[in-house]
Amino acid sequence: MMSGKPQNGPHFLKAIPEGEDRERDVCGHCGFIAYQNPKIVVGSVLSFEEKILLCRRAIEPRRGYWTIPAGYLELGETVEAGARREAYEEALVRPILDQVLAVYSVPRLSQVQIMFRGRLETPDCGAGPESLEVALVDWKEIPWADLAFPSVAWALRHWKEAAGQTGFAPFANPEGAQ
Repeated sequence: MMSGKPQNGPHFLKAIPEGEDRERDVCGHCGFIAYQNPKIVVGSVLSFEEKILLCRRAIEPRRGYWTIPAGYLELGETVEAGARREAYEEALVRPILDQVLAVYSVPRLSQVQIMFRGRLETPDCGAGPESLEVALVDWKEIPWADLAFPSVAWALRHWKEAAGQTGFAPFANPEGAQ
């Protein structure tokens, strides 16, 4: 346990480092630049016999709204491993990921979202600690008005558009959407 006064710790100032084009946090003692970068979100649209796995969120933001299994990538984790982990944490499933479905840019949240298309070998699923409930739903049953985030709707629509296709290029944000 540390006690006493800090020993010459970092003293960050806002400055534009040489060769840069924007303000950064720069240590006034040693010149270290503390870069801030976007967060990476990984997730997946998972299906079993044409039904899609949805999770009702048990956590904020948007508690009680429906989503696909997704969350922040952890340090040292591949995007595939992160998507599989999120699917297990939220719906107690171990998906087979087919390919990247989409890469979305959400600059207002400083996020890059990488979504996979995948499938389940069985319909067995359950609510993990971050979900109130989970369900396999037909396309006609998707609760569009109760989806947690715009990118969930984007991913579901892109999943539908790519149905039956293999080797397609990943989708991106819909025209004008951020």
